[in-house]
Amino acid sequence: MKTKDKLIRLWAYGSMAAVLAIIAFLFLYVFARGYKTVSWEFLTKAPAGAVLGMEGGIFPAIMGSLAFTLTAVVIGGIPAVAAAVFVVFYCKSKVVGTVIKMIIECIAGIPSIVLGLFSYSLFVRDLQWGRCILSASMALGIMVLPFIEVRAEKAFRELPPSMIASSYALGCSRFYTVSRIVLPACRGELVSGIILGACYAMGATAPMIFTGAVAFAKVPTGLLQPAMALPLHLYLLIAQGATSLDTAFGTAFVMMALILISNILATLYARRRSSQWTRS
Repeated sequence: MKTKDKLIRLWAYGSMAAVLAIIAFLFLYVFARGYKTVSWEFLTKAPAGAVLGMEGGIFPAIMGSLAFTLTAVVIGGIPAVAAAVFVVFYCKSKVVGTVIKMIIECIAGIPSIVLGLFSYSLFVRDLQWGRCILSASMALGIMVLPFIEVRAEKAFRELPPSMIASSYALGCSRFYTVSRIVLPACRGELVSGIILGACYAMGATAPMIFTGAVAFAKVPTGLLQPAMALPLHLYLLIAQGATSLDTAFGTAFVMMALILISNILATLYARRRSSQWTRS
């Protein structure tokens, strides 16, 4: 192997090791500072006290984050998968395909705070939905749409062309091929991409602050109600200073644990589905 190739490989491995080390240090530091605060009371009670978070727990924030995230995944995931199906299997015009990809890329490049401001102006003020889960979920759904679409399109394009050609050769329609062959074959990758998109939405603070997340809100019972959220709760705790720092690390520990567990489950499910499809 040439010296140049060795240096490039060494640089690549070194960079990867450095990134992994930084991520591991971040997780371990937050976990070490936050796990002592986490208790059954902390997970199951509402925040209380003259200063936010000095007493009680974060249960409304957990439930609010789940409500925001699940609604956003439904709003953004369905059109994302539909767009990927159209681009890969139905779009015959290169111009239309290029326009769709450009729109997806433009949406992906919008800063979250700008998206939150736009959603506030449109959904909260102009459409008069108010600050609620639906308004925030529309913003989060727009944010995760390109994230899910890119992964769904990649999964569709990685299918063996012979499998699609064989289905058409047997007289199967395009709709039958997509619904009965393509989607089941890519189920693991699709579910994995949707879960990762949900993790992405759960950590987005700016859209929630503008459109639906409020402090001291109760556990939501409808989409037209505001709710607490873990990112907003964490932001407010840090803004209060050292008096709430332990609770802030506990909140960060819970949020990172939820995201980490979701990522692990998504990876395991995708690998399990891939191995099952390969064996069949």
